[in-house]
Amino acid sequence: MSKKLQNDSGLIRLLTWFGSTKAGAWTIITLGTRIDRWLIKFTDGRFNSTFAWPCLLLTTKGAKSGVPRTVALVYITDGGDIVLIASKGGNLRHPAWYVNLKANPEVEIFINGKARNYIASDAEGEERDRLWGRALELYSGYEKYQKRAGDRKIPVVVLKPSN
Repeated sequence: MSKKLQNDSGLIRLLTWFGSTKAGAWTIITLGTRIDRWLIKFTDGRFNSTFAWPCLLLTTKGAKSGVPRTVALVYITDGGDIVLIASKGGNLRHPAWYVNLKANPEVEIFINGKARNYIASDAEGEERDRLWGRALELYSGYEKYQKRAGDRKIPVVVLKPSN
């Protein structure tokens, strides 16, 4: 995130509010990820459509098709691990990328201009609570997503380097 953007808390609040609405979540999921698949790759990860939060490209193998699927996602780091929130904007169902990695936990991410292989697993218990808290510090909209998701507990996914 740029220093100018970090200092403009009004803009961050506006982006957070918009992203946490149903219309904003739909826009980000439907349009933002399509733009970001190109933008992140083209700029070696320097730019993404949210511009306020760090994004990576996650490539999973389709759970049924086996075909590679790539999606842009906001992430946090935890030591050498990457943490993803499977929110789907608070949808009642898990995002397709999460279903894919549950079937095939070996994934590739493109981050900071480099592709790397990782193994995905769900955070549980205290680790999940700690990482969920860190995710909320980055993007408070996840709290609204959890309320909209109803009984679905939004998964917190940890990616560990595979080599």
